[in-house]
Amino acid sequence: MSNLAVLPILLPLLAGIIVAFFNTKLTTVRLFSRIVALINLVVVLYIGWDVYQNGSIVLELGGWKAPYGIVFVADMLAILLVITTNIIAVACVFFASKSLSDKKESFYFYTFFFLLITGVSGAFLTGDLFNLFVFFEVLLMASYGLIVLGGEKVQLRESLKYVLLNLFSSMLFVTVISFLYSVVGTVNMAQVAERVQEAEQKGILTTIGILLFFVFATKAAVFPLYYWLPKSYIVPNPVVSALFGALLTKVGIYSILRTFTIIFHHEVDITHQFFLWLAALTMLFGVIGALSTHNIKLIVAYNIIPAVGFMLMGIALFTETSIAGTVYYLIHDMIVKGALFLLVGAIATLAGTSDLRKMNGLIHQYPVIGWLFFIASITLAGIPPFSGFIGKILLMQGGLEKDQYVVVIIGLLTSLLILFSMIRIFIQGFWGEKDETFTPDKKVARGFTWPIAFLVFFSIYLGVGAETVYPIIEEIAQSLLDPSQYIESVLKE
Repeated sequence: MSNLAVLPILLPLLAGIIVAFFNTKLTTVRLFSRIVALINLVVVLYIGWDVYQNGSIVLELGGWKAPYGIVFVADMLAILLVITTNIIAVACVFFASKSLSDKKESFYFYTFFFLLITGVSGAFLTGDLFNLFVFFEVLLMASYGLIVLGGEKVQLRESLKYVLLNLFSSMLFVTVISFLYSVVGTVNMAQVAERVQEAEQKGILTTIGILLFFVFATKAAVFPLYYWLPKSYIVPNPVVSALFGALLTKVGIYSILRTFTIIFHHEVDITHQFFLWLAALTMLFGVIGALSTHNIKLIVAYNIIPAVGFMLMGIALFTETSIAGTVYYLIHDMIVKGALFLLVGAIATLAGTSDLRKMNGLIHQYPVIGWLFFIASITLAGIPPFSGFIGKILLMQGGLEKDQYVVVIIGLLTSLLILFSMIRIFIQGFWGEKDETFTPDKKVARGFTWPIAFLVFFSIYLGVGAETVYPIIEEIAQSLLDPSQYIESVLKE
């Protein structure tokens, strides 16, 4: 049964290789890609059910016992994030043919798409730091291919910044792993946690922890390392933006969550206090960016940054409530960001512009898309009973438990400003008089609607169905604050 842990990586990897040989047979490739994405979702749901019933699945590749071999660990946190990844993948694979031209689709879009899902799933499931680096590289390689798909001048300009920054952070990542190995003699996360605990996280280990945080913070777009993100995320096609916005920064946040709860949690007065102020600044500067532009794609892209601040706030507070808030918010944000990037892409296509000042009264032509956007916007802002509210209320409770009133106030203020930035799009773009000269394209709109509605449905379920989801999240938070469970399951002590 432990072989199940590798299927979420193996299936998309094989699919990516197969579609590379048939890239010009678009009808076949589209059908094959959709079937594989659905099968992969069913497989990961089954694995999730198995983990929920029987506990973590640990796979030691080739029979090499941990910590000597490659280990994959499908615990509840990892598999829940893999399930969320595959929900987004299903929506995007059905949206792709509606937004991409045949030429762009045939230029290995589906190969890069499946490699991205492979990299993201592998990063969530790996049990050692070196393979975390390897899967980061797999997803980054796929993202390099996706960001330049189309070959427009603006894409090449923004991709250069994106590639250079990620190359720098990858070099730093592998260097820090080397330092860590020279100090503790292993890269297996469970054994690193054990060795760091034995050494009581002395000065050099805290320094290595901060350097690792710097690497992950660059990928997660934490203040002040977020400057590369907004424009890089809006230049590709909407379906690529949705994949980037929903998945890439979340792998960075997951890495911070995993390493700073299991491994580097012995000097919280130094590390986690530092994270708390960075979280506050990330929230504020991100939402200021969202308010500063009239480009609807940029507004959504900038709103990734305060969400990163909220999730980092939960890690920094380091209580069971706040960690549960971070995990809840992470899953919520992956789905709602996927939906919002698809929505703004659809709106820009249907309106013929992404400039908010040139839109008016779209609700008359596209009422379903308009109301889906409204629901996704209030979900993002954290209006009850939607999923953003559940995550934020847990984070605020965590802040009050630790008497961090300033950060709580900043969080509440940021939520109000996020709501303002999103509702501005709805009021200016959708509300107003009907433009009689405008000819709506209902057929194209219907094609966009179903994948978006699929994501919005899960977003609503996370809010109104919180009673079924929260006990799982609470269990995950407890296990993150008790690393012995993870260590024992991997090293079988």
